[in-house]
Parts: sequence; C-alpha cells; structure tokens
Amino acid sequence: MVLVAETTSLNSILERVARADTLTDMQQEIERLRDHFGVDHIVYHWVSSDGEQYGCGTYPMTWVERYLEKNYLRIDPVVLGCYQRFHPVDWKRLDWSGKAARNFLADAIEHGVGNQGFSVPIRGPNGQYALFSLSHNSDDDTWADFTASHHRDLIMAAHAFNQRALELEPGRAQETAQALSPREVDAMTLLALGYSRAQVANSLSISEHTLRVYIESARHKLGALNTIHAVARALSRGLIVI
Repeated sequence: MVLVAETTSLNSILERVARADTLTDMQQEIERLRDHFGVDHIVYHWVSSDGEQYGCGTYPMTWVERYLEKNYLRIDPVVLGCYQRFHPVDWKRLDWSGKAARNFLADAIEHGVGNQGFSVPIRGPNGQYALFSLSHNSDDDTWADFTASHHRDLIMAAHAFNQRALELEPGRAQETAQALSPREVDAMTLLALGYSRAQVANSLSISEHTLRVYIESARHKLGALNTIHAVARALSRGLIVI
C-alpha cells in the first residue's frame, strides 16, 4: 500500500486556516488536510493548564466520547510522551510497555484510530501545549516512507493550526515578537532541526563560544527560560520555520 497525497494545494488549505473565523472553519480545513495527505485521521488537540480540551479533528465521535468518558488523557502515551519531547515523534517510539497503555492502544485501534501515528508537539506562549497528530492503518515501511516524505509539511501545518487557534482564543492579548538577528535565526533553526551545539557551530563556521552568545541573545529576546524554550517560542511566533 502506498500513501498518496491529493492534488489539493497544501498552501491553499493553510491559507484558509489562517483566515478561519471559528473552530468550525478549522474543522473543515483539517478534514481537507486529511484528504490531502490521504491518511485516516488528523487531529489538533490543545489541553489548557486547567485541563480544558480544545481543538478539531477527524476521529470518530464514538472514540472522542470514549476518550473523555474513560479520562484517557491521564494515561495516553501520546500526550504524556510528547510532553517530554520537542521534536516530532513516531508513536512507535513512545512507551507502550505498561498494561494501561497497551489496553488504551487496543481500544483506540478498535475505534478506528489506526495502528500508526505521528505527532508534532507544540509549545506556545504562556506555557501552552498542544499536539498535532496523524494516524493511519498501514505497515511500518509505508508509514516510515510517508512521514519521511512529508515531515516538513506536517510541521508547517501543525504550527499553522496552532497559530490560528491562539488567535481565536477569547481574550488573547497579541504578543509582539522581537526580531532575531540573521545569525540568531540560523542558530535557532539548526537547533530546532535537532543539531547539537557542536554541529551548529561547525555548520555556521563559528566557535561554540560565539554560538553561546547568539543563543543567549535569542533567549533573552524571546523571554525564554532555556534553549529548548527559546526554540519553541521562536517557532510558535513564526520567527523561524523548519
């Protein structure tokens, strides 16, 4: 089996996401995005600090109701595992070893979620945490080829949905993004791509000491607690794109 994306332009979908006025509009676009990528399901899921769940997606309503009824948020390996990560992750790399996790997975597959999954963790302003996830029924090789081919597009789509969700949040105060220098953008981008500090310094032909200066300057501009927080804020504010 080969996963084939539809010809509908990804850019046109994301442009409509950027113009969405309501969560219903975003729901329509996430359905188009699912069809574009040719997968079973796509979900954008935001859990607020007080436990309120918000988002859009294509899971069957029976599974959504089941998830809420069983309070699966407590044990969902995707939610828990991605909270500890910054980079996108294939669900096979998460911890499914516990009995509760295995039962959860069996229940999800029974409800049509799919046996494969890929999630993009998103961290926004004021501690916001959200997930953008795809799931599908396929063999491992097909899924690995698909995620490798569409990795960047999926990250771009994830942040487009999150950005619009933040803008639609009632009472949200717009943040002013302080510009990063070209070198700071380069450093943050390479770190976001998973490069080590030594690899970033080598790629930019600078010393690690000079790199630290760029990183600390970017962290200060972004009001971030550490480097990972700085990269997350740069992504969420559109200052870097990967």
